[in-house]
Amino acid sequence: MPRPTAEDDVVSLGGRGRQGAADGATVRRRALSRRSTVVAVAVATLAAGSVLTWTLNLDNSPGGDGGAAGSGSAGSPATVVIGVDAPLSGALSSLGVGIKNSADLAARTANRTRHVPGVKFQIKALDDESSPAKGGPNAARFIGDEKVLGVVGPLNSGVAQTMAEPLAQANLVNVSPANTSPVLTLGPHWAEGTKSRPYKTYFRTVATDVDQGPFAARYLHDEAGKTKLYVIDDSSDYGTSLTSGFTAEFAKLGGSVVGTEQVDAEEEDFAGLAARVRSSGAEAVYFGGYYTTAAPLSRQLKQAGLDIPLMGGDGVFDQQFLETDPKPEGDLATNIGEPAESLARGETFLAQYRKAGYPEAAGSYGPYAYDAAWAVIEAVKDVMAAHGGLPEDARAKMPQAVAGLRFDGVTGRVAFDKYGDTVNRRLTVYEVKDGSWTTVKSGSRNP
Repeated sequence: MPRPTAEDDVVSLGGRGRQGAADGATVRRRALSRRSTVVAVAVATLAAGSVLTWTLNLDNSPGGDGGAAGSGSAGSPATVVIGVDAPLSGALSSLGVGIKNSADLAARTANRTRHVPGVKFQIKALDDESSPAKGGPNAARFIGDEKVLGVVGPLNSGVAQTMAEPLAQANLVNVSPANTSPVLTLGPHWAEGTKSRPYKTYFRTVATDVDQGPFAARYLHDEAGKTKLYVIDDSSDYGTSLTSGFTAEFAKLGGSVVGTEQVDAEEEDFAGLAARVRSSGAEAVYFGGYYTTAAPLSRQLKQAGLDIPLMGGDGVFDQQFLETDPKPEGDLATNIGEPAESLARGETFLAQYRKAGYPEAAGSYGPYAYDAAWAVIEAVKDVMAAHGGLPEDARAKMPQAVAGLRFDGVTGRVAFDKYGDTVNRRLTVYEVKDGSWTTVKSGSRNP
């Protein structure tokens, strides 16, 4: 958890490219139980002219509470809430908590640097448990809070499918740092060549399975020299869209799919499937799904005597995959974007994240969650500039403001095409070497 001094040193992270100066990043969050500690932190915070939120709600202006969205006078700053929807519990919580923390870091950075004068940003995080059934209720809770002007998340495309429609009806903008299903931006018939944007409020800061599946296919066929594959998915929206794009590209390259199968995401016994893969003569397995299923599948393939790699998408690329499968050597995964360490502002982001004291890792989606939250912050700034403050219908004006954004973020240039997809679409292939994920190839959607 963050130390009280976490915001003393501010390092520039993100901001409008056209404005030149980048914004500083800082975070402080601590659950305080002893009264003396609370008083000490409050005094230090007010002396620094900063805003402390999340556990405490102290304000740097006379009068305490920041007021509701729609205000924004110098004496009473408007409180704008950024919703965060992610799995904060359950098997995928390591990814979800990194998303929440990174969005929180963006909000605190904006508060610390007064990036939007007259506005105090807060985070409202809801746990979706990676369950589509939670998406609708969580969307309703965000919609019902008039201070929420944007939502960051969710992680899972299946959850996004249940949130996108109600959020769109409420004109509540949604920027995801992780969803990769093409349906969310291109419509249900994208694979047939008919694209139609279903939700004007939905955007994302990551590449999609239109890019990721074919990118993996080109790597396996052209660079790894694999011509016969077994393709498996977990029946989820994410898994099926990933394997769909992969299979089409692999066939186009002249490769053969010698077997296909769908499994339950909760399944753990793959002995029979491993036997079928072995008898098929497959040179590799491509899996569409998450590490929670991929790890036991990979392990049992090796137990069956198969010396072939399993390759997955960004749902497999996680430290938990390595910890769950004791012998993942040689397995592969693609990930959206590039490693944080190789991004122009990635090291700065990671340094500020560590300095903030979050106990959990930012994860592979952290930089994209930061930029997603920053997109909401920049849109609020634009809406205020256009109306001399936050108008009563600020929420309805946010989608158009996000659509017109152009700024340099942690992940590079942040901007969106006419469908709401990011224009910055880079991917990376990783291989497990000596028990760690190692970069073997980076490239764009059209390598």
